[in-house]
Amino acid sequence: MSVEQKLLPIKSFLVNKINYRLWFWWLIFTLLSLLIIGLLTTKTVVFNEISEISDNQLISTSKLPEPFPLGVNPNTKTISENPAVTNFLNKNNIVSNHTKPAKNQTWLALLITKLQDMNWYQNLASPMSRILIIKSGDRAEQITSSFANILGWTKEQETEFLEKMTAGVPPLSEGKFYPGKYLMASDASPQTVALIVKSRFKSEILSRYNDEIESTIPLRDTIIIASLIEREAYDFEDMRYISGVIWNRLFINMRLQIDSSLQYVRGSKSNEPWWPVPIPSDKYLDSPYNTYQNKGLPPGPIANPSIDAIIATLNPRETDCLFYFHDGDSNFHCTPTYKEHVALLKKYFGKGK
Repeated sequence: MSVEQKLLPIKSFLVNKINYRLWFWWLIFTLLSLLIIGLLTTKTVVFNEISEISDNQLISTSKLPEPFPLGVNPNTKTISENPAVTNFLNKNNIVSNHTKPAKNQTWLALLITKLQDMNWYQNLASPMSRILIIKSGDRAEQITSSFANILGWTKEQETEFLEKMTAGVPPLSEGKFYPGKYLMASDASPQTVALIVKSRFKSEILSRYNDEIESTIPLRDTIIIASLIEREAYDFEDMRYISGVIWNRLFINMRLQIDSSLQYVRGSKSNEPWWPVPIPSDKYLDSPYNTYQNKGLPPGPIANPSIDAIIATLNPRETDCLFYFHDGDSNFHCTPTYKEHVALLKKYFGKGK
């Protein structure tokens, strides 16, 4: 065996070692780059949030906002599409605060969202302040847990925050955590955070919900329906059609049969994730929130809806549909009969009953 042949294993070992090191340093470089990008993004969000808060304060002190348009009447069991919806959104500069489903977000956006929930990461971006994020469709305990993690609250402080959020108009434990970003001091108390979050809900929702709307659809009912829509829909147009289906079912005293209500029931258990994937046996869960077993609306909201879902609740699409689903590409389908519903399920998923 020649000297070169004897040295071949050594050369191979050294080359592999160098390759491993290159891969290692490339990985470190990539992670650091992502961290820097995330930090810069977080700092930008902080500055934008300060500007946004200032703008909102100026707007709120100038005049009362225009009331929500209304295109449904539960008393007469009618839906009349209100053409003012589009103009209302544009004229009032309504900014959507509907959180896109994870499957519709980029991996970088998902990574930054995860990092922003971590206290140490936010401390790198700004030692004196914290950004609290309420995602539409999240439940109260889920939001409180995130806030506590970022602000270092104790369990007692979490309880205090939930109690302060529940108090006031309307007296609901869910539905008043207005989705969006909130700039807070790093040592913000539960009382301070609750005051600011409820203030945003008041300026964006309560101020637009006048007596005429309240006499037609109580705010409590609107928030309950909006919370169901928020968990079921992908976008605003989806929301309006699902709203139409929900109202159609309520008009004929039909069970709503909404899967997200089952998720809420199971997610209330300590051994379950916040939003577990529904399984067939969930339809028999013993709970007033189970919309497969109980007619009418559940006793309270199941999540915290966006302003999009509130508007969609009050302004459903006029449709004869009673059944709906989303296919694998998130496209919305609805039908007036269960037979047609099953036929479409078989077409898109190969099964249905």
